Amino acid sequence: MTAAGEMRQYQVVGRKAGTDENPNPEAYRMVIFAPNPVAAKSKFWYFMRQFRKMKKTTGEILDCVELIEKNSRTVKNYGIWLRYDSRSGTHNMYREYRDLKLTGAVSQLYNEMAGRHRCRPRSIQIIRTATIGASELKRPNGAQFAQAKVRFPLPHRVDSAKRGAKALSDRTFTTVRPTTYLG
Repeated sequence: MTAAGEMRQYQVVGRKAGTDENPNPEAYRMVIFAPNPVAAKSKFWYFMRQFRKMKKTTGEILDCVELIEKNSRTVKNYGIWLRYDSRSGTHNMYREYRDLKLTGAVSQLYNEMAGRHRCRPRSIQIIRTATIGASELKRPNGAQFAQAKVRFPLPHRVDSAKRGAKALSDRTFTTVRPTTYLG
């Protein structure tokens, strides 16, 4: 599985195929992060082989639905518990991200794990996700933005598109570099 672009959240429901002895077997539901429904179903069978004695040839997918977050207009803090396989072994990890949606935070996770730990998407297993309040943050990177009076200074900026001149009266190009310090 590749993690190109935004990850999506899917709910996959599957079960063992019905037999004469057990015509209505127990169904299993998983919430899986994947780039598309095909990869989500593949991950579902990967986990079902590990947890239950069931694989794709002896089972069936009942439902695969994309879960869409309702409130995606406010920035939230997300905590993600995961395990990943590195070159030296298997490691557990907890990470925090700020994003509008949980899928955006998971996309940040995959990108950061690839950059910091050279970890492939296939070797990452997300155990749990949670929305975290500002007081519950453990990492200083996310906590600095969770204050009440957060300010973002703009130290270097161009005065206007025409560098202080009227919009239509001047030429498109100029020989003078813009002044970005407006101290």
